[in-house]
Amino acid sequence: MTPVRGVEFFQGTLDSTDEIESARVFDTTLRDGEQSPGTSFSYDDKRQIASILDEMGTHVIEAGFPVNSDAEFEAVRDIASSTSTTTCGLGRVVDKDIEAALDSGVEMVHTFVSTSDVQIEDSMHATRDEVVQRAVESVERVKEAGVTCMFSPMDATRTDEEFLIDVIEAVTAAGTDWINIPDTCGVATPSRFKAMIEKVEAHTDARIDVHTHDDFGLATANALAGIEAGADQAQVSVNSIGERAGNAAYEEFVMAVESLYQTDTGIDTTRITELSEIVEEKSTIETPGNKPVVGDNAFSHESGIHAAGVIENSDTFEPGVMTPEMVGAERRLVMGKHTGTHSVRERLDELGFEPTDDEVRAVTRRVKDYGAEKRRVTVSDLERFAEEAGVDRRRERDDQEEEEVRA
Repeated sequence: MTPVRGVEFFQGTLDSTDEIESARVFDTTLRDGEQSPGTSFSYDDKRQIASILDEMGTHVIEAGFPVNSDAEFEAVRDIASSTSTTTCGLGRVVDKDIEAALDSGVEMVHTFVSTSDVQIEDSMHATRDEVVQRAVESVERVKEAGVTCMFSPMDATRTDEEFLIDVIEAVTAAGTDWINIPDTCGVATPSRFKAMIEKVEAHTDARIDVHTHDDFGLATANALAGIEAGADQAQVSVNSIGERAGNAAYEEFVMAVESLYQTDTGIDTTRITELSEIVEEKSTIETPGNKPVVGDNAFSHESGIHAAGVIENSDTFEPGVMTPEMVGAERRLVMGKHTGTHSVRERLDELGFEPTDDEVRAVTRRVKDYGAEKRRVTVSDLERFAEEAGVDRRRERDDQEEEEVRA
């Protein structure tokens, strides 16, 4: 979905939109997203979220960790059998994990092992040689089963570079289809991550996927940097939920690719708000009002200057290449301390009032005073202010005119 006005909008300092040609979306809401502290998706929750992701055209859905429990296995198996997109199951480089993932019927098995020394020594209690051996054996087992294989060197961004390349070359030789480069602890920066992906690409003929965490608020930026460097796909989660501070956000990544890079993902972006609201409900993680794309404030305006501009032309104080309609949301003019007369007049007109200029100013003063007390100005508040200011409603004024004619 290429915005019609995109080229026009970017005829200026940011008019370059040829950095990437394509970008695939691997959704891990049901796996890494569910690892958010306090979040637990039920079987029905997973089926509902997976169904929407599938209908939207998401390229891969990581449905879960099949070996984790019988319930998890059943959910992954049912999602794999009921969706038309590629379903992925996660597994460590352990025989029982790989077998459980294969038995679940997924089209892709995502297997991983720690490669940073701190995790090898203090989490796995293993050696580098054992890591390489287990990685190769797991990739070979997945490929023997005729299933697409994705391999992840966990904690890649804190791994010795020479050893990381050794691992990548070993699993490439074993036949992995995908290599995922995870910024497991969220320590990457866009320029460093881009350089890292370029180095990885030089040592494998497998397709490259990236998985970035948001510990420093850079997850989506790092994911996009990875795509610019040549990665084919990014792992994301809806509302950016996931371990610790979460993952690169589905909605941010997709809309950045669609709007800023002018590249078609093939995803139905008009259902992004719907998807976000369902994940918010099922995960019980409240979406902040200032969350990009899907937060309540994303397309809301209170400031008088901003609201007046948006009323005239929404592109004045919105991105222009991303509209609320593109993500299934609605633009809102919010009443408060910073509200101006243009916004008040617009809202009064929507409510059926016909205020004079003096009445608009009077109501605006009431709105500002009420908002200054850190109180939200609701529609009923605005109606009350208008009635107290003696503003006529459109129907009442029509009735008065008819009465005068009859008289």
